[in-house]
Amino acid sequence: MSETRKLRPSEESDLMMRVRAAARQEQFLEVVSAEEARARFERHLDLTPLPAEAVTLAESRTRVLAKDVVAAVDAPPFDRSNVDGFAVRAADTLGASDGNPKVLTLNNEVIACGYAPAITVTSGTCTAIATGGVIPRGADAVVMIEQTEPIKDGVPRIELRRTAAPGQFLSYAGSDIARGETLLRRGTRIGAREIGMLAACGLDRIEVVRKPRVAVLSTGDELIEPGKPLKPAGVYDSNSAIIAAAIAEAGGEPIFFGAYPDDAMILEKAARDALAAGDMVVLSGGTSKGAGDLSHRVVCQLGKPGILVHGVALKPGKPLCLGVVGDKPIVVLPGFPTSAIFTFHAFVAPVIRARAGLPPEAAETITARVPVRVTSELGRKEFVLVSLIEGEEGAVAFPTGKGSGAVTSFSQADGFFEIDALVSAFDADSDAQVTLIGNAARAPDLVIMGSHDVALDALVGGLADRGFSARTLAVGSLGGVAAANRGECDVAPVHLIDPVNGQYNKHLLAPGLSLVPGWRRMQGILFRPGDMRFAGRSAQEALKIVLADASVLMVNRNAGAGTRVLMDKLLDGARPPGYANQPKSHNAVAAAIAQGRADWGLAIEPVAKLYGLGFLPVSAEHYDFLVVDKRRERPAVQAFLAALNDETTREQIRALGMEPGSS
Repeated sequence: MSETRKLRPSEESDLMMRVRAAARQEQFLEVVSAEEARARFERHLDLTPLPAEAVTLAESRTRVLAKDVVAAVDAPPFDRSNVDGFAVRAADTLGASDGNPKVLTLNNEVIACGYAPAITVTSGTCTAIATGGVIPRGADAVVMIEQTEPIKDGVPRIELRRTAAPGQFLSYAGSDIARGETLLRRGTRIGAREIGMLAACGLDRIEVVRKPRVAVLSTGDELIEPGKPLKPAGVYDSNSAIIAAAIAEAGGEPIFFGAYPDDAMILEKAARDALAAGDMVVLSGGTSKGAGDLSHRVVCQLGKPGILVHGVALKPGKPLCLGVVGDKPIVVLPGFPTSAIFTFHAFVAPVIRARAGLPPEAAETITARVPVRVTSELGRKEFVLVSLIEGEEGAVAFPTGKGSGAVTSFSQADGFFEIDALVSAFDADSDAQVTLIGNAARAPDLVIMGSHDVALDALVGGLADRGFSARTLAVGSLGGVAAANRGECDVAPVHLIDPVNGQYNKHLLAPGLSLVPGWRRMQGILFRPGDMRFAGRSAQEALKIVLADASVLMVNRNAGAGTRVLMDKLLDGARPPGYANQPKSHNAVAAAIAQGRADWGLAIEPVAKLYGLGFLPVSAEHYDFLVVDKRRERPAVQAFLAALNDETTREQIRALGMEPGSS
């Protein structure tokens, strides 16, 4: 367990003040609906595009034109040839055919690109010309070189066997872009195509809307800058990186100020510096109920009109604080990553887009079935993040269930749906309108639902090497069995023991499912090295000791997990202290023991090694795969099975401390 530091009297006094404030349940200034919050905020904002600035073409990509661009030259600037051939007078080619070729005399000139012609094409003559060459005076058509034959009699002539129409194979000056034409209109977002058009008109700089400069700060005594050692009770400051990237995606220019401790004077100075540097300030953290959550109090000191909203009836996102200082918005986002990014996209991104001259972002939605019941808190509109898969009868949306504190919740979700503030639950198998996030429109090639294992990552990597994408949803072995029976996945990883005969996974077979061997892994009791209640003993001996000692805390696993089934069998009805602590992964079990929040638990041997814990073997279990038979011939499923049997993948599995089974 990490060494603890005794608090100084001043720190202890401050901590007790925070605890007493939390106990009094200090309320938000006023919790309002999302619609009311947005209206209050926007009444104090200038949402017109910022003034223009001149940038080079190289700098203009993704920027927004501030003014219409009028072409100053024609494109092409002259009549030019579209093919390699001969510039001719169309009238000289009338009647030309294989049986009646026309003979034309070659002028003593070859028109290459970049050279102005010097000789006029007169009746009965022609001039050799390259693609892109200037059409000479007198010519009104071009014939392809493939439609001619040279006459080899000492006089430079050609035979022409096709009639040419006036204008054939040439582009007239201004046919692409005409001088005086509005080439691009203000508000256009510039990409590669637009840059090509601007360059074709000779422009090297253009007027674009200035990007709004958005200062980014985080606050929290627990925050550690990425790259530095993680101290006890510390977390890395991911919010600053997430928000800065989101600002850039929304069309703004992030100004990174870093993370600050929960100190009112330090934070106020940083906020004032940020307001001076940017057009807008976004701060994450420190905007909830307790006395230690001081961001909203700091904003109150910065100037009028000050805080407009503190508390929005949203989940996630209730602690949101919206303010304006002078004419500059200042937004305090919740500290949890998912809450922060949700409220950013709902309230901050639209302001950045408007000031950057971009149109409101159009949301794409699809209808999907939600297979499980989702409870919700009355009085708050809730956004539920989901992963999308293709079911037998259309799209299925599985709630991710990681919570607003998870960094990966938003980044790994395909979309979200809303639960109205007046509804306490969303019923299972109901349809929802899912708003898509990013590139979620493309479904994965393979859906894997069930128990997770570290070696599964090696298998998914082998699948990727074969050109297939996979979505892995860790819903536990029982959840995977249910999903496979409903046809909501292709493959379900499972490790469930039959309580009757002690065999693994075979009792899970049902019509339409087949069982494919995966690998064998050792489950055992994890403990901190040096704990003599476990060290040097068998699992059964250690279990007998700890069950007789009420001071020993266990850490369990979630219901439905294969490890939980094994644990219940091991305990044989006993419910020792810590039984109700039920994290959803082997890693969480190991972390609880390593950090001293629990003394023992059940997990796999590779995780024990990863966390430097002791390990007492309990059971060599089978981690296998249920395959949905009707999907077995799909290319992605076949690639999955091939990767499972590939010796490279099997060696990777062995390197993780597991033994692949035989097919």
